[in-house]
Amino acid sequence: MADARWSDIGAAEELSAKPVSRVRIGNVVVAVTCKDGVFGVISNTCNHAGGPLGEGRLDGDYVACPWHGWKYHRCSGQGEPGSEHDVVPSYPVKVENGRVLVDLANPTPREKSPHAPHPLARPVTRAPGPLRLLGLSTTAMDARNPRFSGSDHVLAAAVAAAAASGAETRTIKLNDLHFRTCEGYYSKAAHACTWPCSITQMDSKDQMDQVYEALVHWSDAVIVATPIRWGAASSLYFKMAERLNCVQNAITIHNRVLIRNKVAGFIIIGGQDNIQAVAGQMLGFFGELGYVFPQFPYIAHSRGWTHEDMENNVRIVEHSAELPKGAAELAERCLASARALVDKDEAPASIARGGRKAHRLIGGD
Repeated sequence: MADARWSDIGAAEELSAKPVSRVRIGNVVVAVTCKDGVFGVISNTCNHAGGPLGEGRLDGDYVACPWHGWKYHRCSGQGEPGSEHDVVPSYPVKVENGRVLVDLANPTPREKSPHAPHPLARPVTRAPGPLRLLGLSTTAMDARNPRFSGSDHVLAAAVAAAAASGAETRTIKLNDLHFRTCEGYYSKAAHACTWPCSITQMDSKDQMDQVYEALVHWSDAVIVATPIRWGAASSLYFKMAERLNCVQNAITIHNRVLIRNKVAGFIIIGGQDNIQAVAGQMLGFFGELGYVFPQFPYIAHSRGWTHEDMENNVRIVEHSAELPKGAAELAERCLASARALVDKDEAPASIARGGRKAHRLIGGD
């Protein structure tokens, strides 16, 4: 008579054909591996964020989680060297008559070693003090051969005006940061896109943490400046926007609003037109993050499609008296809106979940 403890999970020939397989037996899901004819069976659930180990890959004797790359020994469930105290359950396994049998009743215990939370994971609480405005530059250039940037020039005027009014100010130039592009964890599973960003947690050299810190924890208002590139914001803007998906996704998966009572404004400088479309995307995206906007939330300059003589565009922006004045007024509007939000009573405990899916100075980067 067959031992009832052992569950038949499939043919050895079939299961050995793949290095890693995800197998369900009743209510239990396991990750089955085969290397050099020897089977290993461990829990399908990663200790980190619950990723499906059975959909991962085999790296030597370790199963790498497909979500964030955490690794566990394929037979013992023990974490890789340096993470030995992170252990997922492993199951006794044997092969009889060409069938793989697993003892589901006797797994080893799961162990989760304590991990210090990432600094960005702290509660979002506004520190006392004056209003704080962040200037965020998204233009790109060769730092060894810098050129005049119209969007940077106008942004500097806005930040200077904010500082003159008594606000604390910072400027972040994305071009100065080294940060990885979004690697599509959300495309694997919504819960794989974490706050703080999975890349930020795994890669201490990734400098997107400076943007997260300034937007989520430090600033009351942000002014984002971009050139127009083929009718859209800059490539650096979109690189940043993709990495900010984790901020919006915190609402989707945890109903956690990281951006609350914060204001965003925009500066758009173009060697060609399409200002309204660029502004529309930025307003829509930052609205989904949780930002609110002042009356007339952006200023812009463009001489239009038929005036792409960039030397003249640069000269006009560089010597314009109207653009710095408009930038100062934008900063004033952003700070006034931020002051009203900071001073108001505590925000409601719950808000509707965000969906995933204008003052203009018309005249380049």
